[in-house]
Formats: sequence, structure tokens, C-alpha cells
Amino acid sequence: MQWNTHKANSPLPFLITYTVPLLAVWGFIQGGWFNFAVPVYIFVLVPLLDALLGTYTYNPTQDETSRLTANKSFSLIAWPHVPLLLGLVIWGAWALSHLPLSTVEIIGLTCSIGLCTGGIGINLAHELIHKPTRHERLMGQILLLNVSYMHFYIEHLFGHHRNVSTPEDPASARLGESLYRFYFRSVFGSYRSAWQIESKRLQKKGLGLWSHHNRMLWFALWPALYATGLTVFFGPAALGFFIAQSIVAFSLLEGVNYVEHYGLERKKTPQGYYEKVDVVHSWNANQILTNALLFNLQRHSDHHAHQSRRYQILRQFEQSPQLPTGYAGMLLLATLPPLWRYIMDSRVENHMQPLRAAQDQQQAPPSVTVMAPHL
Repeated sequence: MQWNTHKANSPLPFLITYTVPLLAVWGFIQGGWFNFAVPVYIFVLVPLLDALLGTYTYNPTQDETSRLTANKSFSLIAWPHVPLLLGLVIWGAWALSHLPLSTVEIIGLTCSIGLCTGGIGINLAHELIHKPTRHERLMGQILLLNVSYMHFYIEHLFGHHRNVSTPEDPASARLGESLYRFYFRSVFGSYRSAWQIESKRLQKKGLGLWSHHNRMLWFALWPALYATGLTVFFGPAALGFFIAQSIVAFSLLEGVNYVEHYGLERKKTPQGYYEKVDVVHSWNANQILTNALLFNLQRHSDHHAHQSRRYQILRQFEQSPQLPTGYAGMLLLATLPPLWRYIMDSRVENHMQPLRAAQDQQQAPPSVTVMAPHL
């Protein structure tokens, strides 16, 4: 299935992002096991629909890119998620504190809201913190506050994008590394990296580490105040809920991190520097549904090569390695390391071999070729 030009250039498909939080509320209203509606939607229905609906490789033309960038409808669809997801967490904290819920309902609602704040919230935060406007970056930080992962702002922008696909990046999975080993390395390594980055910034400016200039201190204080407020208003159950949904949310992020760069490497030049980040250093996926749900996050190669591009103009490249299915299906596969390695390791080698050969011969990597639009 291929989308035509009109569908590819329309903001309307991204309205599907609202089905995730709405499904969480619907499942709660239905009660019981229906509280697991979002996990079933994400990890069962979405992979099946990805297989059914197929992929799209349409890239906007130069004229379309200018129009799409200027089209505020894409922002107007994305931005309301900020208050919506904040409200969802506050509502969830109230519900778990004041309503007689069963254990199944508590676990299901917590997982569903965590998948909302992680799958939609952190993903949108990732989009917003890259933008030049102050209000967009602030909205991104608010979404990270909602899941107690504000250090991501520093580490992602000034660590991950610099060190991606190198041993220095805690958020890039190595060939043969399991999801479970990567998870702990990335969670703790990224937090440590954020502190190191902020420490160097303060030292360069002659500012004290333990001062109000340290963003990491603020990024620890704000979630603590948020959690304290929930506890004061709704009780200790609200605190447990907030922590649990945050863990679900950032665990989903780390799972996606695992998929996005697994096994890919940037080689060092004869001068001792790593080669420039290019579209060959991130895995891509073109599944229609998941890209609509994730604001085109799966066109990840273009994001890393041109990180300021807005989600509606991200492109597909022939040189980018391709995942066999969308992120949801890949996350399920990653939970089974032997099967993951059986499917993915050969893909890594097939992609990396010609790149290594080109460098060994001191040749430049293949030039970027944008795929022609499908009309």
C-alpha cells in the first residue's frame, strides 16, 4: 500500500496519535481487563496493522517541503498533547488514590498511561526539544517532567547526537548486546553522561557545579516537586503511580533507543575523529501506521543527519538500513534476544560491510540519494 501525495502531505493522519490516550480513558471506563487496552493496541494491533497497511517511501519535493514547514496545522495537532498528557497523569493519580480499583485495574491503568506518556509524550518531547523556538523547547521539557526524565534534554541534544553509533554513546546498542543489558547501561549511563555534559558546560563558563546555574539540579527538583504535589493532594498511592508510570514511559524510550541504532558504527578517521553522522547510522522503518502514531520518528536516519527538520518533512533514503517491521514489532522481537540476533545481526553485517570497505580504501561513504516521490 502506498499513500498518495495528498495523504503524505496532510496533517490529518497524525490525529491518530490521540487514539492512544483516548483508549486509556475508554479502557478505564469499561473496567477490569479493559485497562490493558493500550498495551494490546500498541503491541498486538499496531504490528498487525503495520503488516496489513504496509509502507510508504514518499518524500516531499523542495516546494512541498517549504509549504509543509510553514504549515502550522502540524504543530496545532501535536501541541495539545502537552496539557492532555499532564492531565492524564494527574487524573490517573487521583483515580488510583480515590477509587476502589482492583489490582488488575491498577496495573492496567498504570501501564496504559505510561505507554501514553512514553510513546506519545517522550516522542513528542524529542521532536520539540530540537526546535529553535523557546516555547517549543519548554513544552518538550514539560513532557519530560511528566515522566521524571528531564536529563534526556541535555544528554540527547549534546551527548547522543554527538556520539551516536560510537562506543562513547550509552544510548546506542552494540552488536550482540541484548535489550536487557542495554537497558541498564543506557538508563544509568545516560544520566551520568548528562551530569558530565552539564559539568563541562558550567566549568567552561566559570560557574559553580552546585549553583542555580546547574540545569541538572533543576531537572531533579522539578519532578520531585511535581511528585510531592501529587502526594500532598492525592496521597501516597499517587506517588507510587507517578513513579510507576514514569518507569513504564522511559523504559519504552530505552527500548526504542535499542532498536534505532543497534549494531551500527561510525568509524574513526586517520586523524582520530569519528566520521560525520550520516543517514547510514540509524535504522529506518516506513510502516504507515507507526509513523503516524510516532510523528515520523521511524524516519530516524534523516533526523540524525538533519536534526532540525520538523517531523512532517522527514525523508527516506536508499542508503539507510531498513528494519523488517515497525518499532512496536521490533520491541517485541527485542524481548527475545536469540531471535533478535538471528534476524538482526546479519542485517547489520550486510549494511556495515560495504561501509567498512569504503573506509578501508579511504573512500567517502555513498552520497545521499533521496528516493523519488510516489505519485
